[in-house]
Amino acid sequence: MDTSEKLLNAVQVYVLGYLKDNLSSKLTFHTVNHTLEVVQAAGEIATHYNLSDENLKLIQIAACFHDCGYATVYTGHENLSKQIAEDFLKEHNYPENLLTHVLSCIEATRYPQNPMSVEAKILCDADLYHFTRPNYHRYEHALRVELELYFKRGYTETEWTRTNCEMLENHAYFTDYGIEVLQKFKAINIERMKCKCI
Repeated sequence: MDTSEKLLNAVQVYVLGYLKDNLSSKLTFHTVNHTLEVVQAAGEIATHYNLSDENLKLIQIAACFHDCGYATVYTGHENLSKQIAEDFLKEHNYPENLLTHVLSCIEATRYPQNPMSVEAKILCDADLYHFTRPNYHRYEHALRVELELYFKRGYTETEWTRTNCEMLENHAYFTDYGIEVLQKFKAINIERMKCKCI
């Protein structure tokens, strides 16, 4: 096992432990499973690009850390996610240029997303990969519950459907894979939700 593989394993162990120990039960969408799914989706999307092994690991590291800040703060969690990543990676002597790149990938996931590199585009598309899933209803319901708990406001069915449809319809994937593959599955979910009828 090479050094970068060992570091990625160490990141995964640390982040999973951190999230399990610190995430609030009010987080019904931004859970440990969400992070695991984003890491997996980032790996899937990244395989369609001719990236170095170093950059593939970089994306997975950023994916692991991208939502750690939710353990302490909801709005603006990206700042804390970057701090947690920076502290851990510096402690493990991660090269400064790669660290800067990891932090920019995490920053790019801040809504509205604004990725500037291929790696950041991959992470952003992975973060919203759930828009494509056949069981999308389960994800949007979990997000609704989470938002209602955190912001202490309820949505009527019409309000939530409209909010959800606007998010899906206004969103665009950044990678070629997202545009050519993921968009088709997202379109199916938009159709299922009858967004055009609202």
